[in-house]
Amino acid sequence: MKPVYIEARDLPDAWFQCIHTIFEDNGVHEYVIDRGSFEGNKRREFDLVMVHIKYPQTKPLIPDIPVELGIPAPTSMEYVEEYLQYLMTDKKAENELYTYGERLTNPKAMISGKEYPFGVNPIMEVINIYKNRQYGTNQAIMEVGMPQDILLEDPPCLRLIDTRLMDGKLHFVLYFRSWDLWAGFPSNLAAIQLLKEYMCHEIGVEDGTITAVSKGLHLYEYSFGLALKRLRR
Repeated sequence: MKPVYIEARDLPDAWFQCIHTIFEDNGVHEYVIDRGSFEGNKRREFDLVMVHIKYPQTKPLIPDIPVELGIPAPTSMEYVEEYLQYLMTDKKAENELYTYGERLTNPKAMISGKEYPFGVNPIMEVINIYKNRQYGTNQAIMEVGMPQDILLEDPPCLRLIDTRLMDGKLHFVLYFRSWDLWAGFPSNLAAIQLLKEYMCHEIGVEDGTITAVSKGLHLYEYSFGLALKRLRR
């Protein structure tokens, strides 16, 4: 495995740099999916990537696709707002086994029909830690993943949101076990940035950076052509 490091100005820049870098051969591999989404198709994936975004609050939060390219945008702010509800509420569709918001905001969660009590609201607990001026800590982390997830057919991609309050700014550190670069990356990061802005407002601090780590940031075969067209700006 060869780690790749990308430093970006804002969220759209991070997406574009990742699209560009994933078509290089250094620290990237391509394989047929044996298990998971689009089983039997190819996936082009970073071995391990860290993306550091200096100013994730810069608008727009999502990529802009030039009309002349004739390709659909990977996401929209309407979808990002829907995804934000998925992060910040316990609303769940009938066919969903879990949601991120259920685990980040609800003291109870259902996993394969069985209830597991958490007894905490991680988002509010992190806010309260920092509101009490307990800045010098490594305990302000919001975990999504659970040991039982290994039994799920489609376990959560986002596993944790770690935080650091430094120099009056709230910073996020994320880990994704698997991450669709074309559409998932811009949607997820925009919604997570809105969550961070909410937490900054509640704590009374400035907005900081986002650093995202994944050993599964990838393009599915269906999006290879779309991504290559986007590079022809």
